[in-house]
Amino acid sequence: MTYHPKSDFMRVMMERGFLADCTDYQGLDEALAKGVVPAYIGYDATAASLHVGHLMNIMVLRWLQKCGHKPITLMGGGTTKVGDPSFRAEERPLLTPEAIDANIASMKEVFARYLAYGEGATDALMLNNAEWLDGLNYLDFLRDIGRHFSVNRMLSFESVKSRLDREQSLSFLEFNYMILQAYDFLELNRRYGCLLQMGGSDQWGNIVNGIDLTRRVLDREIYGLTTPLLTTSDGRKMGKSASGAVWLRADMLSPYEFWQFWRNTTDADVGRFLKIFTELPVEECDRLGALEGAEINAAKVTLANLATALLHGEEAAVAAEATAREVFERGGVGDDLPTLHLTVAELREGISIAQLFVRSGLAKSGKDAKRLIAEGGARVNDDLVTDAGLLFGAGELVEPVKLTAGRKRHALVVLG
Repeated sequence: MTYHPKSDFMRVMMERGFLADCTDYQGLDEALAKGVVPAYIGYDATAASLHVGHLMNIMVLRWLQKCGHKPITLMGGGTTKVGDPSFRAEERPLLTPEAIDANIASMKEVFARYLAYGEGATDALMLNNAEWLDGLNYLDFLRDIGRHFSVNRMLSFESVKSRLDREQSLSFLEFNYMILQAYDFLELNRRYGCLLQMGGSDQWGNIVNGIDLTRRVLDREIYGLTTPLLTTSDGRKMGKSASGAVWLRADMLSPYEFWQFWRNTTDADVGRFLKIFTELPVEECDRLGALEGAEINAAKVTLANLATALLHGEEAAVAAEATAREVFERGGVGDDLPTLHLTVAELREGISIAQLFVRSGLAKSGKDAKRLIAEGGARVNDDLVTDAGLLFGAGELVEPVKLTAGRKRHALVVLG
């Protein structure tokens, strides 16, 4: 791409690897250079926390604000009742309004770590699309909005087409989702002057729909920008670890485990992840990413420290690094390791070592734990475990026990 941006935000997007596509590079860049641009990303409230898979776009909103513009986090209190069908094999389970509201309240706490909310010109806004979706009159909506949509065109979008090509059911409820998302952009423009929608590249069709609808109904020029779908260098989708989703709430994933996720980054991804998930200058990201051997490990610690400090604070990052050093270098037991608490009553019959690995989160199932043990990947207090049926009672847990899966994943088991 040879386009040379005038605005700080567009330059950051291009230099740091955030930009996949844009509906009008020059038009958006000129709007950004001219004054404050309100821009939004939508989040459906399907869980109590966001995870690492959302973090790239949260960083986009953070940079938007740092560059003098206004981020809007749009919570899908309305659209969560429908469910986004994009690239999914089956319909999402529907949540109750109470569960949706609880999830939104929980997610707000995560956003507040990255964005400054308030009433100022560049302060972030948190909105809920239930504000305009819950009161819609269906017949009016069909007449005023539905007439602008071509079913032929909607069927051609990759997110829908891929589902139909696989002959998987797509309900009318889900088919409506893209109309509702397009309507969100229209309403955000009408009510809050929002000029830009951003999202992952799988949202391209939905974003373009919103731009077309706003142009037809309000005759206004608005823009869309997408980020690349992030995969690791070995082809895995970003956001998962060996033990499940990498949540952004400390009560769902400890700061130590979050730190460890980044410390385990593969060598080839370090430079790229530093640009996306930290605020280090681009030149320093490139320098650290080019290191090799033992030096690249120091770059991974830098990545882990900076990413953890942004989310959980400096103290949590320092504590996580200290715990890691204690665990790996001295074979000690760090205070911040994920901990499984067991009661004396639970241990009356004894509990197998395989079950300890499952319950501590180091194995997904009993079968997974047995395979780990059979392959020589399980240790208790740094001693190799070979018997999956080995039983632990209260007597064995008078002192905390450290479990290790592979070389880098640890947990504690304590009594009480």
